[in-house]
Amino acid sequence: MSKVVLITGGSSGIGKSIGIYLQQKGFVVYGTSRNPALNKDSVFPLIKLDVRDVASIKEAVDYIITTSGKIDVVINNAGVGITGPLEEIPSEEIKNNFETNLFGPIEVMKAVLPQMRLQKSGLIINVTSIAGYMGLPYRSVYSASKGALELITEALRMEVQSFGITITNIAPGDFATNIAAGRYHAPIVKGSDYEIVYGNILQAMNEHVDSGSNPLEMAEAVYKIIETPSPKIHYKVGAFMQKFSIVLKRILPDKVYEKMLMNHYKL
Repeated sequence: MSKVVLITGGSSGIGKSIGIYLQQKGFVVYGTSRNPALNKDSVFPLIKLDVRDVASIKEAVDYIITTSGKIDVVINNAGVGITGPLEEIPSEEIKNNFETNLFGPIEVMKAVLPQMRLQKSGLIINVTSIAGYMGLPYRSVYSASKGALELITEALRMEVQSFGITITNIAPGDFATNIAAGRYHAPIVKGSDYEIVYGNILQAMNEHVDSGSNPLEMAEAVYKIIETPSPKIHYKVGAFMQKFSIVLKRILPDKVYEKMLMNHYKL
């Protein structure tokens, strides 16, 4: 019987690429979107779900279980970017980012775990970010929310192993998606002490996304994880230097690594 897969944030970008690829491999794929009606050309079903709304999460999960009888794989992909000097990011935007990038995935996992325990099997793949392995200037909130999801995964993985459930992280680097258009940018404030530096870094970040890797690489990596009998705790997908930056953080003294990042961002 084909495995049933739930992908949050499946209407565009990495989530859409994963959904198309897995469907081609014979999986039964359900994606989610806050506005499925805007994506009528989707090649796999899109269910209405907002990760910030617990009721909508429960409704979507119940629908899949009723329709397909099980949920084998959950890919917590829905997320949003956020940039800006921490001092100038409105508190409500910080809270919204954590609601989407951290608390949303937690609520999705809470919703599917009872079914997976019943099945005595299941795989949850949390899409984090290479940015979650380090505090990046002008991306502090994004780094923090994705880093927190990495640690939540490490802990929860141990809590549910005895039920036959596996949880893992996959951290992408820069991919050519629409994330730059969808993320919150703190406005560049005229006369601010951060104006010039933040303006330059924001431009560079958008260029990195536009010239990023093909999302198909993420789809292929997710497929390999699903097909792996005993997945690792952490996976990283992206350009060599992006992945190598994590290695450098492990081996370099803190201040040396900090200096390297500041040189990179021209601070």
